[in-house]
Amino acid sequence: MHVTLGGRGDRAARIYRQLLDAVLDGRLRPGERLPPSRELARRLGVSRNTVASAYERLAAEGFLQGRAGSGTFVSGQSVGTLAARRAPAGPGAQPRRVWQSVPAARGQSPEPTYDFRVGTPDGRLFPFRTWRRLITDELRPSGLGRADYGPPEGHADLRAAIARHVGLSRSVRATAEDVLVTQGAQQALDLVGRVVIEPGDCVAVEDPGYPPARLLFGSLGARVVGVPVDTEGLMVDALPREARLVYTTPSHQFPLGTPMSLARRAALLDWAERHDAVVVEDDYDSEFRFTGRPLEPLQSLDPGGRVVYVGSYSKTLLPALRLGFLVAPASLQAALHSAKQLSDWHGDPVAQAALARFIDEGLLARHIRRAGREYAARHALLTTTLARDFAPWLEPVPSAAGLHVCARTAPGVDLGPVLASARRAGVAVNTVADFSAGEPTRPGLVFGFGAIDRDRIAEGLPRLRQGLPAAAPPIPH
Repeated sequence: MHVTLGGRGDRAARIYRQLLDAVLDGRLRPGERLPPSRELARRLGVSRNTVASAYERLAAEGFLQGRAGSGTFVSGQSVGTLAARRAPAGPGAQPRRVWQSVPAARGQSPEPTYDFRVGTPDGRLFPFRTWRRLITDELRPSGLGRADYGPPEGHADLRAAIARHVGLSRSVRATAEDVLVTQGAQQALDLVGRVVIEPGDCVAVEDPGYPPARLLFGSLGARVVGVPVDTEGLMVDALPREARLVYTTPSHQFPLGTPMSLARRAALLDWAERHDAVVVEDDYDSEFRFTGRPLEPLQSLDPGGRVVYVGSYSKTLLPALRLGFLVAPASLQAALHSAKQLSDWHGDPVAQAALARFIDEGLLARHIRRAGREYAARHALLTTTLARDFAPWLEPVPSAAGLHVCARTAPGVDLGPVLASARRAGVAVNTVADFSAGEPTRPGLVFGFGAIDRDRIAEGLPRLRQGLPAAAPPIPH
């Protein structure tokens, strides 16, 4: 039997988990004798009480049994007992048919050597020490207050802090009463969909666009229609007349990166008013901007209360925090609050209160400035290298914000050999096809730079480029 202890933490819990895994995968067989607690403690360099605690827990759960004068043995019933506790495996109840078309949720995949995948910020830039202090303060009895359920719309101080922050940084028109705190942007989309969409309603989404939004609206029974995107953003003229809801990413189109022009924004708002539709504006990573000033959000231009503005702290802070928000017109607020209460009642009041202080003490703005400088350097390195070394095969799409850059392929370039070569070299990168409902009209690669530092960018791009000559000959200039 081999047990290792890595890092700091609850050592008894670590020993327990490793022993349990050894029992379940057969490395410790029924009837096998375990080392005495004193001997295992000496091997691991921990106290005897630590090992004894792990043994006692496994014995209480039926995986081990002590025999007076003989020692501790693996129970002969351990694995069978666990199997008997599992849910029945028969055909039984079946989900709605729509779930047959929704991809199964995936666990974490191994981290590649050169990770250009989109959607992840750099966790090393997050101010863990500061966040830990704020969480600790809120976990005191004086911080928690009454041990009761909170309001579904979220912590009052956080709603006020968000309204002030997005008002200053993004010109969003909102008071605390207009803000509803969510468990990330995905829950915000779910709540809007449940409040607005009837089964069979038409929902328009950008194509290419954000797949989780497309799948979510489809799971609610909507008929989801992809709408093409050009250099000015969502093509309003291509919207289906019957669309009840339009989902768009106007500040930094996902995944192409182009902002929606002011004329196109005005046209979309006019279309929504004429067709009695709701527009969901997902402003998912606009905090990181490298050049120029962003155009006004749709929400601030909306005269008729048609726009729901959705934001998230997954990119600016950490995806693990599950903190987001929406700003809704008054006509939808009561229904959204009810939907939130029915969904999960309320979010984590401790994290919400900590984030309120994080914003109000200027710590969020400081973090965005610090992280923004690093992301700007990565953006510059990536775009410069693409323009210089990949010009015969890829054409970068101009981008001034966010954590990814798209590059469309030149005619005749086959990305298959490129991706195969990249995988062999330890390079992971997304394609435009990954975000398209069908085959994209013009393929391309999408380079995320949130989770990869500058040294890795400089090393990884040449490895990716090695596969390009096999994709197609250089296009003469």
